[in-house]
Amino acid sequence: MDKHYIYIVKCKDGSLYTGYAKDVNKRISKHNSGHGAKYTKIRRPVQLVYQEVFDTKSEALKREYEIKTFSRQKKLELIKEG
Repeated sequence: MDKHYIYIVKCKDGSLYTGYAKDVNKRISKHNSGHGAKYTKIRRPVQLVYQEVFDTKSEALKREYEIKTFSRQKKLELIKEG
């Protein structure tokens, strides 16, 4: 059964980016090669600071959306707890 992940990376400028992937390591490599999201392309390198795993894509995307609505402070707390 495939796993689905949401992740948070810390960008070179200190900002945080939240995303979805089926293979987090491959996705981080894409971000760092400049072929990931537009947002991270100019903020490389990125460093993985948090991830969660889900059984379904739907669950993962719902959680990704939820985290994207968090304030920066709340994301930092999530990372610290994680």
